[in-house]
Amino acid sequence: MQNLYTEVTSLDQRCVSKFYLSEEVMMEHAALSMADFIQKRFNPHSSVLIVCGSGNNGADGLALARLLEGKYRVSLHLPFGASSELAQLQRERAESVGLKSTSITGEYDVIVDALFGSGLNRVLGPTAIETLNAMNASGGYKIACDVPSGLYTDGTFDPHRFKADTTITMGSLKRALYSDAAKEIVGEILIADLGVHRNRYEIPSSWKLLERNDLILPHRIHTSTNKGSYGHLAVVCGEKIGAAVIAGAAALRFGTGLVSLISNENVTLPYELMQNHSIPSSATAIALGMGLGVEFCDDELTALLDNALPLILDADIFAHPLFLKLLKRDRIVLTPHPKEFTQILRITGIADVDVATLQNNRFSYVEQFCTAYPNAVLVLKGANVIIGAGKEFYINPHGTVALAKGGSGDVLGGLIGALLAQGYAPLNAALQASLAHTLAAQKFDKNNYALTPFDLIERICTL
Repeated sequence: MQNLYTEVTSLDQRCVSKFYLSEEVMMEHAALSMADFIQKRFNPHSSVLIVCGSGNNGADGLALARLLEGKYRVSLHLPFGASSELAQLQRERAESVGLKSTSITGEYDVIVDALFGSGLNRVLGPTAIETLNAMNASGGYKIACDVPSGLYTDGTFDPHRFKADTTITMGSLKRALYSDAAKEIVGEILIADLGVHRNRYEIPSSWKLLERNDLILPHRIHTSTNKGSYGHLAVVCGEKIGAAVIAGAAALRFGTGLVSLISNENVTLPYELMQNHSIPSSATAIALGMGLGVEFCDDELTALLDNALPLILDADIFAHPLFLKLLKRDRIVLTPHPKEFTQILRITGIADVDVATLQNNRFSYVEQFCTAYPNAVLVLKGANVIIGAGKEFYINPHGTVALAKGGSGDVLGGLIGALLAQGYAPLNAALQASLAHTLAAQKFDKNNYALTPFDLIERICTL
């Protein structure tokens, strides 16, 4: 798990005051990290274009140019000159080894974007747009210094943004790099130390990035147990029985001892799933909403209000009149996709926004919801899943396009329900299930169009 930050100016200032490192020392370390990356990936005498802005991000690029000159064929482009004190100093140093600003012409093996760093808060002007278009048009390998130019702190970006193959971000990870929109433009994300190890540079953050090694599977370690020892998930069925079957099958695959589908009508189920007409007394968690539809008996839903079992809510339940009452319960997990989350925001009175507005402000609206409902765990689906509970927020960046298939969300609901049934705390259940869900989908990296919900369930056992 890694820290994520909305801004790092305070971290840089802390580095200066606590570790007695000047901005210039940190800048040299940033340049060394980028130079090391290029030297490991590209042969000597490769052509390298470095485009520098007028501020300290541009100064990082100028320092990099000086380090590479002599071993690589370096071209510099400074469309705005050098205005900050350090940028002027680094330009003088670059000029001392024979480098001058030139126009962007032809093709390059490597293009380094040091135009704008993190903290950009203005619309790009004509010169910046022309420069970025020329950089993007080149067929070379593209590296962003800190963040791709045109990416804003809220995770949105200008249409003319730089599209990187690799982003080398300075000191720590920026939250903006992990917005849904940014996933298209950041490429591989690496971190450059700035003179002290990240463990010293960073301070605690309320936003975290989930990593592969954060996944802890529900292995069974006790020997004297039975199926009842591993929980009993009740999946409430509705009009679309298939969604509940998918959720139930996923729960069984993720360690639940028993799964019952709750339906008023007799239905044909896979042999390993049981059917009940009401919540069994042995149930340890409830999954509600997958394929529920609008015809389910309100009396049975009302009965759930008095049930203290952990609850996973998804899909159709968000439109039900009883949802607001269910939302007041403890030990609940919500798993909406963006359109469903706009509905939740509207009925809770938090905001009345469309999906596009939500997607451009995912971080903010998740924070607002979790402040209003600190007892609930929110799992907002997307290219990068956001999980929030109270003042804790996590981003799962491991999802793939393979998950863009009907039923994938039902699998996630079943995985979360499985862990709730086994006694996991709601937040931990959401984190572990989300990781398992996305990492299992990565097994379909080659044939990503072919993944079905039951393929995904089968992949759980390969984690």
